[in-house]
Amino acid sequence: MITLISFIILLSILIFVHEFGHFLAARIAGVGVLKFSLGFGPKIIGRKIGETEYVLSWIPLGGFVKLLGESGTEELSPEDEKRSFFKQAVWKRMLIVLAGPVFNFLLAILIFFIVLMYGLPTLTPDVGDVQKESAAFEAGMVQGDKILSIDGQKIIIWEDIRAVIAKTKEKKVEVIVERAGEKKPLSIKPRLSKAKNIFGEEVPSYLMGIAPSGKTMIERRYPWDAAIDSVYKTWEISKLTVISVVKMLEGVISPRTLGGPIFIAQVAGAQVKEGIVPFILFMAILSINLGVINLFPIPVLDGGHIFFYLIEIVTRREINIKVKEISQQIGFAVLLMLMLFVIFIDIERLNIKFINDIFKIFK
Repeated sequence: MITLISFIILLSILIFVHEFGHFLAARIAGVGVLKFSLGFGPKIIGRKIGETEYVLSWIPLGGFVKLLGESGTEELSPEDEKRSFFKQAVWKRMLIVLAGPVFNFLLAILIFFIVLMYGLPTLTPDVGDVQKESAAFEAGMVQGDKILSIDGQKIIIWEDIRAVIAKTKEKKVEVIVERAGEKKPLSIKPRLSKAKNIFGEEVPSYLMGIAPSGKTMIERRYPWDAAIDSVYKTWEISKLTVISVVKMLEGVISPRTLGGPIFIAQVAGAQVKEGIVPFILFMAILSINLGVINLFPIPVLDGGHIFFYLIEIVTRREINIKVKEISQQIGFAVLLMLMLFVIFIDIERLNIKFINDIFKIFK
């Protein structure tokens, strides 16, 4: 029950934010909004305020904003035509469509900002294991040392060590450690080592040969630092999402790593049990994924609409409505097949013997 409720709450918030982006952008652009629906299917409750009907529907797996003159085929009065979506300049239509994904990114930035201000447990720069015959071992570093600085750069958390070493590469660095209450200088030359990244590929990584002790501290950021880091984290996760899709198309990673609604619900339920902070961080990551995926140039998605508008800007003429309709039907079919695929993966991931036996028939 917790899993289901947390999944519905999570999805509803992400969809609301996405659709609210379209809604707000349309209002600012002076475009009429006929309906703002959270969910699909039969209406649970609804209320009309002005020309807009606000609706909560039974199926919490989506949502939509219906704009005045959205299809371009309606018969409108001269007054309404000025406020219709179809009659707006291409750049205005593009911004209205783009606002949905942008609001998903803004939600993630806001969540990261709040969490970074609140504080997160992070590893301290205390040294745990020191690999034998490593650069740190040969320089005299021992378990229990606390790294204070590297080449004059202050080290506060463990992640700072990786960031500094990545920049220095094979250059010898001066490391100040605290040992038994005293400061001790060490000269260390990081070595190039092969390691596997998250995609299983071998990468140019420079290491000292040390591991963290496991001690943690609560790290809180100042507002300006939190703002910068929240934007950076959103950018990094967005970039990782795109790279993951590219690697999947290249065959580097398996499509079976994808997660559908069942997987998302399971993770959401697990995060709720861990606490509110893990849950909203998971929400931020999903919000970024939703924003990125919606920008893919697939008809039906926001990115597909933007792609059509870019063609209009280049060719200086509108794309035939029939072409748009056929493209959107194809795009919808592709998304439906993808959704069914990830649901099958989710079901297989449940590892239920009866279901696994059925899947073996199709393999």
